[in-house]
Amino acid sequence: MEENQKFIVNGKRIDGRKIDELRPIKIEAGVLKRSDGSCYLEMGNNKIIAAVYGPRALHPRHLQDPNKAVIRYRYNMAPFSVEERKRPGPDRRSVEISKVSREAFEPVVIKELFPRSSIDIFIEVLQADAGTRVAGLNAASVALADAGVPMKGMVTAVAVGKVDDHIVLDLFKDEDNYGQADIPIAMFIRDGKIEGITLLQMDGQITKDELKEAIKLAKKGCLEIYRLQKEALFKRCRGEDFVE
Repeated sequence: MEENQKFIVNGKRIDGRKIDELRPIKIEAGVLKRSDGSCYLEMGNNKIIAAVYGPRALHPRHLQDPNKAVIRYRYNMAPFSVEERKRPGPDRRSVEISKVSREAFEPVVIKELFPRSSIDIFIEVLQADAGTRVAGLNAASVALADAGVPMKGMVTAVAVGKVDDHIVLDLFKDEDNYGQADIPIAMFIRDGKIEGITLLQMDGQITKDELKEAIKLAKKGCLEIYRLQKEALFKRCRGEDFVE
């Protein structure tokens, strides 16, 4: 990208989308036979696999909580998921994303039903194209529901950002790399209504009014993604094959 590249021309972004438009999204639930719940998700050029195991007995026993289940979340990028091969194994970024993603599910999963247990969520990024943490959250939420883990609702997430002094929805790679701000947001949605925000991060600088606009745009995007999550789960319940 050139330093002075314009990302928004005549109200359209360089990938052809409107300012408030999501990238194409595909979601399929129940893709792994050996997990309790699973999901395959594409969000733009992101390709994500999520697997859930549990609730199951937590070992070693000193890690158990006698009052509730422990949620464990592992986010990992495959070495081939980015243009320059990534070194295998966890790094500082994946540890940070795992932590904040786990915390996004803490107020939603009904952990008190499963004392001394663990609920393990594994996110594998097969191909990365900006917004992998929010794509992982969306996949994890579907995988948890597929596993039958009791939840108060769904966690749905999207990134909003500031590009060419515009607040835009669902950044793609170049907007993420060269834009003015990147704001991943996860929301707790129950029965089609947004109950709260469970994750909010920001890289860059925006004004207070721009943040309000960004949250409003994120709500719109999350409700659209929530509908797709529910559709994927309904297809799974009916035993239908995934249709692109």
